[in-house]
Amino acid sequence: MTRRLLLAVGVALLPALVACGVRMPTSGGVVEAGPGPQTTRVPGISIDPRPPQRGASPTEIVQGFLDAMLATPAQTRAAQQFLTQDARTSWNPGQATILYTEKGVARGEPADIAVDLTGAYRLDARGAWQGAVPAAGRHLSFGLRQEDGEWRIASAPNALIVPISWFEARFTQLSLYFFDPTGRVLVPEPVFVPRGNQLATTLVRDLVAGPSPELAGIVRSFLPPGVGEGLSVPVDEDGTADIALTAGPDQLTQPTPQALTLLTAQLAWTLRQDPTVSSIKLSIAGRAVQLPGGRAQFSVSDGPEYDPAGYRASSEMFGLDDRGRLVSGRAPRLTAVSGPFGARSAGLRSVAVDLTGEHAAGVTTGGSAVQLAAVHADGESRTVARGRDFLRPAWDVAGRLWLVDRSRSGAEVSYVDGEGQQHPIDLPGVSGRDIGRFLVSRDGTRLVAVRRDVAGDRLVVSRMRSDEDGRMVAATATTPISPDEKAPMRIQDIAWSSPTTVWLLHHLTGATQVRAVAVDGSSAAFPAQPIIVADDVEALLSSPVADQGAYGVIGTQLRGLTGDTRDATLDGPVTALGFVG
Repeated sequence: MTRRLLLAVGVALLPALVACGVRMPTSGGVVEAGPGPQTTRVPGISIDPRPPQRGASPTEIVQGFLDAMLATPAQTRAAQQFLTQDARTSWNPGQATILYTEKGVARGEPADIAVDLTGAYRLDARGAWQGAVPAAGRHLSFGLRQEDGEWRIASAPNALIVPISWFEARFTQLSLYFFDPTGRVLVPEPVFVPRGNQLATTLVRDLVAGPSPELAGIVRSFLPPGVGEGLSVPVDEDGTADIALTAGPDQLTQPTPQALTLLTAQLAWTLRQDPTVSSIKLSIAGRAVQLPGGRAQFSVSDGPEYDPAGYRASSEMFGLDDRGRLVSGRAPRLTAVSGPFGARSAGLRSVAVDLTGEHAAGVTTGGSAVQLAAVHADGESRTVARGRDFLRPAWDVAGRLWLVDRSRSGAEVSYVDGEGQQHPIDLPGVSGRDIGRFLVSRDGTRLVAVRRDVAGDRLVVSRMRSDEDGRMVAATATTPISPDEKAPMRIQDIAWSSPTTVWLLHHLTGATQVRAVAVDGSSAAFPAQPIIVADDVEALLSSPVADQGAYGVIGTQLRGLTGDTRDATLDGPVTALGFVG
């Protein structure tokens, strides 16, 4: 959150904060609000909510209860004072978080008070985004009764209920890292976690809890279940996090060497997001885990081979030159490859290269076939799929080639395995619909698509389920992840900007914009600041690898979209320009 936005939020909430008992510092320097997870509170502000007042009415008790959830530093003890004795033990705000833009005035009968929310969203117990709250869920009901002559809340929703602006200032979005079902690659699962010095503890607790049930067949964890009881993760002054796991039920105290390698990779990738942590010590049931080479601890940079963006993936650009040949290299000079697609015009309109940079799949000019060929080795191309109108293909880290054919009955989704066999797969919300563009995450667990609807384009995502051998078995129904725009959107292109975010190029009235969109859908509540670009930007060039840059493509011009990406000019025209994947 920017300093300007924090100031705007502070001014807007000032009357409510005064009512809650906000204390502002009267001396000391100005503190800049930084975005890092080490921030423990909004700088210079402490919100100490007022306790229940003697003789308060039922509506005042409910309003005070909701205001008390704005306590800073974040805690729920103040809110519990508005509950009956029994409700204080049964109320569980850790079950969920409900965010809202506005809340209505508390109203109703003394024993039954209701509050209506506007612009409400829900997160689960670990902070994973669950999307918009249905209409019925936006109507909050509170049961009240008198206790010692004073009204108190006897039943309340099991959730932390706070404004979006309050939440955004105190929480940050990071990822828990699980494995795909094969154990080949890590998969990031975004969660919102509180900023502060308990970040390591929060991340490890949530990771040890394992993936949620709805992620079955999408991700798996190699951390044994039931080993996080009472877990706290102290970080010493040298940056070493000490993780002491308990012995889970029916679990061996020491994991196998292979399981140890994978679970330490999960811990390393998850904890490297905490800037205070540089290394990890691990014990299970009081016994230090023996690491390869006799090491007593491991670095948070361990496990690079499980990178969700692909381990040692090619960093070259690929495309088709004005002679129809496949070219590769780095700007400004891309040269024809030595394989079949580079020897002469390949008759292709789009192309995608696998993560190793060794194989290319191209859609023929008419769109009716997909051909496969080596990028650099001699040989002939071969046709791996036929259809009506194939979109640009995509590759994942397992070497699966993903295809979407725009048939007369709508999109048909399939993938081609390493043996060259094509497998159709049903994606509810994509199959049979009008799809204009699609991406597949390099870890192979997400398919993002631009769906053309009557009301405008929508960006949707589906999760892919597979077995331990990497065979795709099903897909989840799509969920919308487009930013909340009031005007109809026309999406021109999409590209990965990280393993959990996508760049979106779209046109609105009088402007062409690029913005980052989170794959979990949370951009509906937390939209990224759009980048206004020239109307003649044709496409996006980007990848989930952080240091490869992000560009808007205008002919031979590559315009940097981020501050660390320099503009470049290609030596000649290149179409279907992209990185691997």
